[in-house]
Amino acid sequence: MHLLDNIELSLLLILSSAVTSFITAAMGIGGGVLLLAILASVLPPAALIPVHGLVQLGSNGNRAWMTKQHTDWTMVKFFSIGALLGALCASFIVIQLPLVLIQLSVAFFILYLIWGPKPKQQQMGNKGYLLAGVGTTLISMFVGATGPLVAGFVHRQSYDKFTTTSTFATCMSLQHLLKILVFTFVGFAFWEWLPLAILMILGGIFGTWLGLKMLHKIPTKYFSNIFRVVITLLAIRLLWQAVESLL
Repeated sequence: MHLLDNIELSLLLILSSAVTSFITAAMGIGGGVLLLAILASVLPPAALIPVHGLVQLGSNGNRAWMTKQHTDWTMVKFFSIGALLGALCASFIVIQLPLVLIQLSVAFFILYLIWGPKPKQQQMGNKGYLLAGVGTTLISMFVGATGPLVAGFVHRQSYDKFTTTSTFATCMSLQHLLKILVFTFVGFAFWEWLPLAILMILGGIFGTWLGLKMLHKIPTKYFSNIFRVVITLLAIRLLWQAVESLL
């Protein structure tokens, strides 16, 4: 897509990137799925997941950098190892799983992570981080926005709002980077979409900055509840999409 072909649409996508980045920075989650829904209405199916990953890399990477002092690097380290394994597996998968099966599995798993019995923090140790990296990265190659699923694992750790935001953004940045490498490996031409993606990333940087300003004003006791409700709504949305596709 060339920007000069449709200026109004390009400006709308840049604004969408800014708004969705603001939502994720201020509320902890939600912007990536919303942006995926917007892009799905205008981009060719073959370009949807790789272009979304490229834009989200800019948004999450910027948020991770701005909040890096709050990151739980132990979780990120083991999540990264798992993510590398998941990306390696994805690069060799030829047959795509039915979308409805993935939607149902992800949605129910998110709901369990958020509302199911919560183990003590130490019960999800390094092995759990690694498995989370493998599973969510593999799934992200097929459904694009696995933010709610990754957020479900992060939420289990009972972090404060800044550690939640920072650790989540860092894990998602790595996941989107690996997604771009996998799609490059299989031959996707990112350069055709680079001008639009760069402008959307710049819009996202502004949205992230504004959202983090808002995060400082949200009391910690409210943040956890907002975070949980938003993830739950996103899981319900996945269930609804799965049911619609079966009807």
